[in-house]
Amino acid sequence: MPTVTVFGGSGFIGRYVAKKLAKQGWRVRCAVRRPNEALFLRPYGDVGQVEPVQANIRDEATTLRAIRGADAVINLVAILFPTGKQTFDAVQHEGAERIARLCAAEGIDTLVHISAIGADADSDIAYARAKGFAEQAVLKHVPTATILRPSIVFGQEDAFFNRFAGMARLSPVMPLIGGDSKFQPVYVGDVAEAAVRSLTDSSAKGQTYELGGPDVVTMREVYEIIYSEIRRKRFSLPVPWWVASVQAWFAEIPNRLFGMAPLVTRDQVNMLKLDNVVADDAKTLSDIGITPTTMESVLPSYLYRFRPYGQYARMKPGIDG
Repeated sequence: MPTVTVFGGSGFIGRYVAKKLAKQGWRVRCAVRRPNEALFLRPYGDVGQVEPVQANIRDEATTLRAIRGADAVINLVAILFPTGKQTFDAVQHEGAERIARLCAAEGIDTLVHISAIGADADSDIAYARAKGFAEQAVLKHVPTATILRPSIVFGQEDAFFNRFAGMARLSPVMPLIGGDSKFQPVYVGDVAEAAVRSLTDSSAKGQTYELGGPDVVTMREVYEIIYSEIRRKRFSLPVPWWVASVQAWFAEIPNRLFGMAPLVTRDQVNMLKLDNVVADDAKTLSDIGITPTTMESVLPSYLYRFRPYGQYARMKPGIDG
């Protein structure tokens, strides 16, 4: 079996990547900070085929140990907000550069790096800037690397649709930030398939792909989709940008003091000011031979749990509201 090291293999996208790799006959090293919390990955393949290994991409030795002897590497590690030493620069820029540099040193020229639409080294947004620097560093050390830039990723374990559906279940009024901002949600299975295909598709080497689904929707439309799926009538309350920024500043306080996850950050508010869609001239999923999966074919399979009567909501008349 060829061996692939998947950094962040136990995460949202990583578990889908690991499962697909195992089915295609790869031996999978899932490099994670806490291997004991990633043991659920083992049944994805035959005995010993999928194995969690300890590695922290902020650490040279453990990163090298996870890479050494591999035939290919996939880097999925990302954070939504900084916590302690887990800063955007340390993880998304310097960590990605370390992986690429060590791949080059080990003679590995098959590297897939997961970035994000909007990655830009000149951006004023810390998240996008770190992603942009990471892309530059990866291609500097491994020019044959494949860069994948997904839009908002959705799937059963996502932190996007699940988060807002959970809020809508509890509150009759939903704060709406950036109602006209556009997104192109892409299914996690399609992102995973793109990563796996990039390992063996020679035409993908050195290429950058922007991954989006078949539908472009605004944030306001996202809310309406969620309300429809969870069978609840809710009111969307537009929030001015300056109010959202003030709220985000206060929401960040528990994160700064105790490392707690904030509901929203100022960086995220700024990202909402920009559309998150595939560029007209970008290579897309279709260039890798993948037909994008629609939201309506997947969202009902996991948002039903937020309905007043669960998955049987359709069978009970007059429950909306």
